Amino acid sequence: MTIECSTAALGYTSVRGRLSREQHGVEAHPMSVPASAASPTAPAPSVVDSAHVLSLARDVLSTEAAAITTLAARLGPPFVAAVELILNCRGRVVVSGIGKSGHIARKLAATLASTGTPAFFVHPAEASHGDLGMITPGDVVVMLSNSGESDELLLLTPHLKRQGAKIVALTGNEQSSIAQAADVHLDTAVDGEAGPLGLAPTASTTAMLALGDALALVLLDARGFSVEDFARSHPGGPIGRRLLTRVRDVMVCGTALPIVATDATLGDAVVTMSGKGMGMTAVADAAGCVVGIFTDGDLRRCFSRVRDLASVGVASFMTRNPRTIGPERLAIDCVELMEQAPKVTVLLVVDDARRLVGALHLHDLFRARVV
Repeated sequence: MTIECSTAALGYTSVRGRLSREQHGVEAHPMSVPASAASPTAPAPSVVDSAHVLSLARDVLSTEAAAITTLAARLGPPFVAAVELILNCRGRVVVSGIGKSGHIARKLAATLASTGTPAFFVHPAEASHGDLGMITPGDVVVMLSNSGESDELLLLTPHLKRQGAKIVALTGNEQSSIAQAADVHLDTAVDGEAGPLGLAPTASTTAMLALGDALALVLLDARGFSVEDFARSHPGGPIGRRLLTRVRDVMVCGTALPIVATDATLGDAVVTMSGKGMGMTAVADAAGCVVGIFTDGDLRRCFSRVRDLASVGVASFMTRNPRTIGPERLAIDCVELMEQAPKVTVLLVVDDARRLVGALHLHDLFRARVV
């Protein structure tokens, strides 16, 4: 690219610190732009060899699967010792690693924390600059390093030993410095990494990930961690909502509850239904016990037989012995009850004495994101 004029030719002069060209009346010559630069050619799309792509992908998966199979056969007393050490830990489990092993360490800390073992991740470089104070003598530190020689982790080991924290190391080298410094060493060695280069951490990180999952789930079992416990640590997800949300949490109750007495007329029922917006009204006796339900479907069916809604009692057209559920039942249980033939969209909520305490519409379950 060439410029066919100079700054002086364009007539720029400094006036009080600014450039001006008004006094010269000289027009700038346009820059000469090669045609190739003005309209770059898009690169041709790459064409892949499908057979080669699939063969290589299968080889990667086979290599990583073989790494896990070999790891499973190698499990022994050190794994049991690691479980006992963590299970008897008076503090928390601190997981640390650098690089790709650091990503696996973060995942392991999250899995442990969500399955009953209090754990968190500490970046080894940050630990050397103050975060070491997060680790106490009662903690167990789990270090992940394929080489077992990561400088950032090696720098921490004497300080952790001095503090009284225990160390569990996951490395691919039993003779490495980190393995030798650990209280328990778990061997994650693999025959080789996957892929054509065999360099990127693949099989080694898969082995670490799988062994970490095994450790977390064995601890889950040893602690007697239940489905309810799992739900309590996942309140924001669908699993938590299904296992934690009770009928009492989502039911309509109090003044919003549509209810009429057994001696109410059809007119009374229609007024109540219209005001409460649930498409039905419960019918209860003087003690508050449910005797029936009157729905908008019942209302449509009685139109051909009734001229004056105020002259006929609702008890003549209500559905007796409606489906009910207790307030302490899981909200997800409502779906099964509603799906039973004939299907319904509303359940009445009653206590042990069959006194009406609420009502629940299918839409309430949708709003609570239980279904």
